[in-house]
Amino acid sequence: MAAIRVVVLVFLGLCLGGAVATVPLVIWHGMGDSCCNPQSMGYIKKIVENKIPGIYVLSLKIGSNLIQDMENSFFMNVNDQVREVCSQLANDPHLKGGYNAMGFSQGGQFLRAVAQRCPSPPMLNLISVGGQHQGVYGFPHCPGESSHICDWIRKTLDLGAYTQAVQEHLVQAEYWHDPLKEEDYRKNSIFLADINQERGINETYKKNLMALKKFVMVKFLNDTMVDPPVSEWFGFYKSGQAKETIPLKETSLYIEDRLGLQEMDRAGKLVFLGVKGDHLHFSEEWFYSTILPFLQ
Repeated sequence: MAAIRVVVLVFLGLCLGGAVATVPLVIWHGMGDSCCNPQSMGYIKKIVENKIPGIYVLSLKIGSNLIQDMENSFFMNVNDQVREVCSQLANDPHLKGGYNAMGFSQGGQFLRAVAQRCPSPPMLNLISVGGQHQGVYGFPHCPGESSHICDWIRKTLDLGAYTQAVQEHLVQAEYWHDPLKEEDYRKNSIFLADINQERGINETYKKNLMALKKFVMVKFLNDTMVDPPVSEWFGFYKSGQAKETIPLKETSLYIEDRLGLQEMDRAGKLVFLGVKGDHLHFSEEWFYSTILPFLQ
């Protein structure tokens, strides 16, 4: 039936004087990964292309090769990465009519920064798969061969996450959110505190984010990597301690509507999805049934 549907759609498109247009997809990988890893982003790109014939999928690469792309996920200033991506998107003719975006882990919050800072070409739907939108306060582990880097990062964050040198050169410090040092976070976080409007309201950020049709947030219900996991749904620790968490609707960000999330929620633009499993662990069947409809 799916094949028949595709044939009918193509035929109708040709009868109307052109091919059926599909919305392009932009993907941003997570920490320690690369654009084209055949077991992660390369795999996602392939299954999307197989399920949506004719779709243009851009899996973002930051750097001139895959090694640089992976290293930059740890050590390249996030603001510089976002500027580089905005330039890539603006210069890609496939995207001029708009695109959907899907970010994995830290790639989810980075693509949100793209939505807020770079409205041209327009991002239509944003799907954040395990993105830490209120940051993290803990660094339990990271995958595979990157574990030794994580050990070093943990020690560095413990010594001084909000020092200028660490903020400028360690990606994970740029979304480190210490609930015991909220003032230090608001004052010295060069990335997350900015896109979360912690130092004042940038009306352009708010307007651009609210232009999304849907903002989909996926939380992994058995996540052992993101601390706290509720950050994947824009919640976080209650200020002043690191035990009790609060959901998005109880945060000042939502109550004061600094990003327009309250208004988006009322308009039905926010989608909160939960999936059983550890960080970024999901089945192909779940992806097809739950995520693919937002791309079609």
